[in-house]
Order: sequence, then structure tokens, then C-alpha cells
Amino acid sequence: MAKGLQPKGIVRRNKMLHAAIKLFLKNGYEKTTTASIAKEAGMTPSSFFAAFENKEELLLTLAKIMFGNQFESAGQFGGVSDDPVLFYSIETSLQIYITELSEPLRELYVMAYSLPTTSEYIYNSMAERLQKIFSKYMPDAKLKDFYEMDIATAGIMRAYMAKPCDLYFTIENKITRFLQSSLTLYSVPREVQAKITDTILKMDLRSYAEQMIQKMIEMAETGIPLVSEE
Repeated sequence: MAKGLQPKGIVRRNKMLHAAIKLFLKNGYEKTTTASIAKEAGMTPSSFFAAFENKEELLLTLAKIMFGNQFESAGQFGGVSDDPVLFYSIETSLQIYITELSEPLRELYVMAYSLPTTSEYIYNSMAERLQKIFSKYMPDAKLKDFYEMDIATAGIMRAYMAKPCDLYFTIENKITRFLQSSLTLYSVPREVQAKITDTILKMDLRSYAEQMIQKMIEMAETGIPLVSEE
């Protein structure tokens, strides 16, 4: 993203972001056009391209905000924990729950995990976190290893988010399967996996996921600045 934006440019980008959040939550990513975002922001269609190169660049900016808020919210929900694996499990489980409660957010997250720039951002930003979280169980693994493994776990996450729950594939089963797959990849012992999964399933994830969705809605409605510098 461009650096050294002037105040007018920051305001324009923020207005586009707020308009995009509102439209994405209402209509989904694919049905929302750059022209409709500009119109919602009270600007001309060409103004969008003065703020962002394309819709994917806007989604990249939004993904950074979403994932940052997601990590913060997961920490608040989980409380102060000395177990980074539990924190990881809470954060990923909440993400799965959010996409089960909102079809527009399901599409938005799936797109973030699919498009080239946004998925690459996820791989790179997660690699360092994963190394800190799982180095206890994989002391010889390098940053490159965690980057490559996150491509695998992100693929599982994308598939699970894209597939709606049904009578047989319940949200509890989806979370359990994801944690089992990802924690096994990161060499977490089975007994530790079982304890963490049991803890996660006893949490009121639905209630907190609903709060996180409401926070996104309020973000679109209140006009709180999202980007102050690039």
C-alpha cells in the first residue's frame, strides 16, 4: 500500500473502507462493486481508484484490520493464559464460528484465504506467530517451515469455513476436526489436544462470535478511523 498519504488521502481511504464493510456485510464481497463502494462513501466511481488499486487491495487492508481485531478479541475472551496453544485454538475456533453465523462474513473470510495478496499476507503474518506458539513442540522447525505448514492449515481453515454445517457436520464437529488436524500438524501431543479441545467446546463461543460480528457492524456504522498511516 502507498506510503506517505496526505490527510485527505487517509480520509478518502477510511471512507472507502467503512463503505466497503457496510456493503460486504449486506451483500457479500463478490456482489459489491468498486462503484457501489464509492457511491456509499459519497464519492465518484473514479475516486475509489485514487484510494485503492483495486477491490483486492481494499480487502487486504480490511483483512489486516479484521485479523488484528480477531487476535485481540480472542485474547480478551480467553483471559490471561500462559498457554499459547489454547489462545491459538480459541482464535481459530472463533473464526470458524463467525463464518457459521454470517453468510457475508463467510464469503469475506473465504475470499481473504483465496486471493493472492490476502492469502500471502495470512501466511506471512501467521508464520512468526506459529513459530512462537508451537516451537515448544517443534524446536528444530524454522520460520520457513511454519510458513509452509500454515499454507496447509490455512487450506483446511478455508475449506471448513466454505462448507456450511449441517445435521451431521455440526459446528462442534467442525471445530474438533480443525483442531485435531492443525494441532497434529504442529506436533502437539494427543493428550494435550484432547484437553484443549475439551476446554474449547465448553466455552460459549457462539455468544462471543456474535459480539465480534456486532463489533464489525458498529465499525461500519460509527465511522471510527481505521487507517491513520500506511
